[in-house]
Amino acid sequence: MDPQRFREQFPSLVDTTHLASCSQGAIATRVTAALAEFAYLLRDQGAPWGPWMSEVERLRASIAAFLGASADEIALVPSASHAAYQAVGALRFADEDVVVSMAAEFPSVGQVLHACRPGEGQMRWVDDASMREHGVVEAYRAQIDERTRLVSIPLALYTNGSLQPVNEIAKLAREVGARVLVDAYQATGVVPVDVAEIDCDYLVTGTLKYLLGLPGVAALYARAGVEDEQRPTMTGWFGRTDPFGFDPVALDGPAAARRFESGTPGIPPVYAAQAGLQVLAEVDPAARWRHVASLVEEATARLTEAGEVLSLPMPDARPGPQVALVDADPDALGRFLAERRIVTSPRGSILRAAFHYYNSSEDVETFCAALAEYRRSA
Repeated sequence: MDPQRFREQFPSLVDTTHLASCSQGAIATRVTAALAEFAYLLRDQGAPWGPWMSEVERLRASIAAFLGASADEIALVPSASHAAYQAVGALRFADEDVVVSMAAEFPSVGQVLHACRPGEGQMRWVDDASMREHGVVEAYRAQIDERTRLVSIPLALYTNGSLQPVNEIAKLAREVGARVLVDAYQATGVVPVDVAEIDCDYLVTGTLKYLLGLPGVAALYARAGVEDEQRPTMTGWFGRTDPFGFDPVALDGPAAARRFESGTPGIPPVYAAQAGLQVLAEVDPAARWRHVASLVEEATARLTEAGEVLSLPMPDARPGPQVALVDADPDALGRFLAERRIVTSPRGSILRAAFHYYNSSEDVETFCAALAEYRRSA
């Protein structure tokens, strides 16, 4: 499916330039229809647990296929924070053990790791100054040693979307016997993500943003064969071998990644997520990424030529699916653009413009023209 035909599945794009897929993707007609199906079943059957559980397992299988994993390696959880907590919670830390993470991690991962650290001084941060001076890999190398038990790496930064050299950093972790956690939330859906090609033990992603679903469902990939050093403490009836056995005394758990699940999944976002993945499945992943990368390149060139200041990738990182505009008041700029039906995503000192397969060169032109108007009015 070419980008134009893909775009036609998103009614809002008739009058809206959607450049906020790094926050929430545009909504396809198929997603709206899936939510209507959920509402109909609820009205028709009252408590349609059978269809609900079927949809949960369909989503597990779809996410597994999308990531190149098996269904047994996927846990469906409420959020990326939940997923990160389960990954770090699978380790038993000694007093001297260390977790290494990037200071630019999204809080869903960074703050969870920080909160779960075994003790003061056992959390090491790879900071921007070090990456800027030495490159991402060398900055990580300076923090990883024989005390390191877990290394966390964002595949794409939430700030500017840049793609990090995950496997090179993972190699450093493997040399000291550390496990590897990758946050792929800001990439999955436009950047091809295949866990067979990413050297990680755990990978976090979610179904809104580029996967075209809604908030409320995330996924934790837990590589088969990686054993827990301690069983999950964040658990519930869906983390049992037989959830519908309703045994409050037994605390068993399957070998599959489902052991990291807890309570009842958010059923409406499960329906939305499955529909969003069906839409994405109609496009070749490589073609999807080529199109998005070309739009990022075009937007970067135009904004640079216009004199805008951009947040660019660190040495040995690569451009990702968005451009990040440095501005004195990104929220004000975002409101100005929103009044012209251009949806963006301000964060801190940056305004993010994220591209998907449904975006076009006309969207780049619309964004750049509105930005020039804003600058003239300042």
